[in-house]
Parts: sequence; C-alpha cells; structure tokens
Amino acid sequence: MIKNQIDYNKVPEHVAIIMDGNGRWANEKGEDRLYGHYHGINTVRAVVEAAAEVKVKYLTLYAFSIENWDRPAEEVEGLMNLLLETIQKETKYLHQNNVKLHLIGDLLKLPETARNNFLNAIKVTENNTGLNLVMALSYSSKWEILNVVKKICTEIENKSITINQINQKLFESYLCTAGMSEPALLIRTGGEQRVSNFLLYQLAYSELYFTNTLWPDFNKDEFFKAIIDFQNRQRRFGKTSQQIISMNISENASSNI
Repeated sequence: MIKNQIDYNKVPEHVAIIMDGNGRWANEKGEDRLYGHYHGINTVRAVVEAAAEVKVKYLTLYAFSIENWDRPAEEVEGLMNLLLETIQKETKYLHQNNVKLHLIGDLLKLPETARNNFLNAIKVTENNTGLNLVMALSYSSKWEILNVVKKICTEIENKSITINQINQKLFESYLCTAGMSEPALLIRTGGEQRVSNFLLYQLAYSELYFTNTLWPDFNKDEFFKAIIDFQNRQRRFGKTSQQIISMNISENASSNI
C-alpha cells in the first residue's frame, strides 16, 4: 500500500489544495460542468478522510474564488446550490469524525442561506479536536492582503497602533488564516501549474506539487503520493543544504542524549 510508505514523523502540518479539473472531467464524459462539480464532492470526502488518517492538522481547500463569481450565472447558481446541499449533508459527518470546520474568504458575497448553514456547521464542530478543515469560499489572496492593509490603516487612524508597531507578526494576525500554521505543501490537480490567487502570502515557502490527475479522479492514494513526494524534498527556507544537514545532525544528537 502507498500509505505504508509515509513517514508519520514528517507529515506536513498544513496541506492546501487547489481542486482543479471538474469541468474538463465532465466535458470528457460529454456532460456539463456541474456534473463534474457534483462528482468532485466525493473526492473532497476521500481527501478529508486521507488527511485525517495521516494526522494532517490543517487541510485548506480552494472551493470557490472571488473570480469565480464571473463565471456563467447558471454555473455559479449551480455551485452555490451544491455547496448548500453539501454542507447540509456533511455537517453531521464532520462532527462525528471530530473534524473542525473553518471558513476563509469574503463570506458576505455568499447567498444568505448558504452562509448561515456554513456558520451553523462551524458552530456544531467548534469544539472538535481532530483535523481542521478550512474551506476557502469567495476567497482571493489579493482581496485578503488588501483587506489586511485596510484594517491596519483603520487601526492607525483610530490610534490603536502606530506605524512602528507594524511587523510580520502583526500583519499575519489580520490574515484569514491567523492562528494557523502556513501550508507546508500545496497540491494542485488538473495539470495547471499556477497558484491562481490562492494564499499568496502564506505560500512563501510552501512545497508545490502539481498533478495531471483531474479532481474527480484524485483519490486517497493520489493524496498519499503527494505526501511522500513532499517527504523526499529538502526544505531549506533560504539556508544552504549543508546548513540543513548540520542542523539535522545537531537535532538528532540532542534527542539521543
């Protein structure tokens, strides 16, 4: 089994996924795009289960971008109905499996019924201690960063903070992902190799994994392959390979004392 190749001491704490390829998957089958989105829901559940099995702490899924509002009205309406239907069905499942739900994005753009159902799911799962499932809905990173700038400027205008107090820690406290670790691994399905306005600030040192597999065909084994690929990389964070090797030797020596 592919899963047996995973080193549980090196599982990324936070995995983010751009779920791409639903439309093309449907087109290949002679169906409309919504057919692909409906089948993509099965993949979401499988990946949530896989992430929980290997003890990922945060799983962030790019479900709907702010730019997606510009898609044909019929597709947008269908997607919103699908989101509403899904959260109504899956809230009980998430709670029973100790999954804690989070939402990031410009939630005021969501239809009121869908927004309220998601907020209810957050309330139901708020005390769960297992996987943190972060759904990015009506989200874009440029919107997020501009929103942070506006909030900081408002704080300065209100004399709550001064310019000299602005640092990396303060800036990050205003991000949608405040309190979460940054993604160690970004997975994008569907063959495209770009980040599409997703977590641009948070992905500064993330490992990127691109696969040609379309989202409805992405299963647990595909997820585990991405984890294994991640574990075979050397994360340097600006340091040299020799520095990383020396640090690892020192850490191993300390742990053996």
